Amino acid sequence: MWGFLPLYFKTIESASAVEVVADRVIFSLLLCAILLTVMRSWRSFWTVFTNPRLTFTLAAASILIAGNWLTYTFAVLSGHTAEASLGYFINPLVSTVLGVMVLRERLSRLQWVAMGIGLLAVAVLSVAYGQVPWISLILAFSFGTYGLVKNRVGRSVGALEGLTAETAWLTPIAAVVMGIMAGQGTLTLFQQGAGHFWLMAASGVATALPLLAFAAAAARLPLTTIAMLQYIAPLLLFIIAVFVFHEPMPPQRWAGFCLVWVAVVVLIIDALHQQRRRSHPAI
Repeated sequence: MWGFLPLYFKTIESASAVEVVADRVIFSLLLCAILLTVMRSWRSFWTVFTNPRLTFTLAAASILIAGNWLTYTFAVLSGHTAEASLGYFINPLVSTVLGVMVLRERLSRLQWVAMGIGLLAVAVLSVAYGQVPWISLILAFSFGTYGLVKNRVGRSVGALEGLTAETAWLTPIAAVVMGIMAGQGTLTLFQQGAGHFWLMAASGVATALPLLAFAAAAARLPLTTIAMLQYIAPLLLFIIAVFVFHEPMPPQRWAGFCLVWVAVVVLIIDALHQQRRRSHPAI
């Protein structure tokens, strides 16, 4: 679902990235409210706000994910889908760096190798793009930091309750933004017919459903499996960018992407090796 999201965005490209994100927030909250009602989970949701630390941690998470959504939507609507896919390929490298800097984790030799290759890839891509690939780096660091914040939350809040709280924090901002756009006559939600309205409303499903599915999978699968499955989305983004949207990929960019993919393969090998050692301590 995450991998095919750019195709959905192209159906609503008459709207600006800011409006799309504002709609995603509001319609995600509506969907979450319906799910909380169906699952009778309102009581567990309200308990989130009885813990100040948890409440403000989720507020920080909401800011990070909103920045990620805005950057990602802008990238797709402005013809930078390949650069967006690069951001999510770089994300595991960023998560590893954050683990060292914040959680004081120690890197293995293969992880150090992956870091070096990743830095080289960013340098090559900076030359290829004529500037630092800011879109990729913002996406990687915002989602990596979001993952770190959510890691601190741990199991103290359910997936649905956490997502509802995050969108609830963002909803007043989204409502103000939509009000300003309506006053300026730039809000497309109610101006382009019922088909456009319902496509925009579907942004709630397109946002919430993959996040909830991911949370459900993360609770059932080994972390190594989850890590490797997360490469499906950026791979689909890259395929769509090159073969559907026909975004330019000169040789220098291919070189940079290949370096990133090598770094990713090194990380996967390291993760499998560590998983084997945990499964067979005698080794």
